[in-house]
Amino acid sequence: MLSEVFGLDRTDDGVPAFDFRVASPEPGAALNVGNGVTIAAPHSLEDCRDVDLVAIPGGSTSGDYPSEILETLRTVVDNGGRVLTVCSGAFVAGAAGLLDGRRCTTHWRYGAKLGRMYPQARVDTDVLFVDDGPITTSAGTAAGIDAALHLVRESWGPAVVNRIARRMVVPPHRDGGQRQFVDMPMPTCADAGFGELLEWMVEHLDRDLTVDDLAARMHMSGRTFARRFVDEVGVAPRRWLTEQRVLASKGLLEQTDLPIEEVARLVGFASATLLRHHFASAVGVAPLAYRRRFACASDVPVSQ
Repeated sequence: MLSEVFGLDRTDDGVPAFDFRVASPEPGAALNVGNGVTIAAPHSLEDCRDVDLVAIPGGSTSGDYPSEILETLRTVVDNGGRVLTVCSGAFVAGAAGLLDGRRCTTHWRYGAKLGRMYPQARVDTDVLFVDDGPITTSAGTAAGIDAALHLVRESWGPAVVNRIARRMVVPPHRDGGQRQFVDMPMPTCADAGFGELLEWMVEHLDRDLTVDDLAARMHMSGRTFARRFVDEVGVAPRRWLTEQRVLASKGLLEQTDLPIEEVARLVGFASATLLRHHFASAVGVAPLAYRRRFACASDVPVSQ
């Protein structure tokens, strides 16, 4: 991904020539990059100390990295350079102390761990990438493309980044954040009765489910039910219902061409306007934008 943005010669299309180097502590040694694939980095870390940008791909989240790598990153920043991390590459920047006091991101699966390991970092996994001073962190692989193109845009302007994006057949800028890619799993409840209730609620999202009605099903008062629900699930009943309705609407938007009004009705929102409001708040993009990206069939029309 990084070589697609910075490593290909596109000078014939008016793109500046980048001095792209792949480096490791042991130049020439085979590096395992996953799935049985290895590469040989021809450059040493010493070759990277004077660069404008060091990019760190995803990899281990152990926090245990060679000291010479961490020192190289700190030296580049001290010399006025920048650091870009892709996915779990943020852990390397964290180990180097470069995330302390900074807002940053990583893949949504690793956000909680990054925050625990580096508590001085301000981790935000709702976004595709974060640009904070000399450190740019990004989420998954595609978000790394977004971040890399952002850095190109900053240095060489929109015309250059548009040429690169066009050659890569990707948008030069994407709206929204990681929330649009995250599924919300059913919580595990210690109380079997609450577990059964959650399953029943998901199966009847199209109904007008009030707290009093749900409390009656559990043979509790409304106040006791609301308190117990928060203890078991972690959020208030109304909020959980809204989250599940948004999740159900994502499935309908992906798999059907139903109009937004019908999607809203099937998942229990009183109107398409209400669906749009809660969907954009939870997912980060509008329902129609989500459908354009994730519709399972390429011939599914975009229903208003």
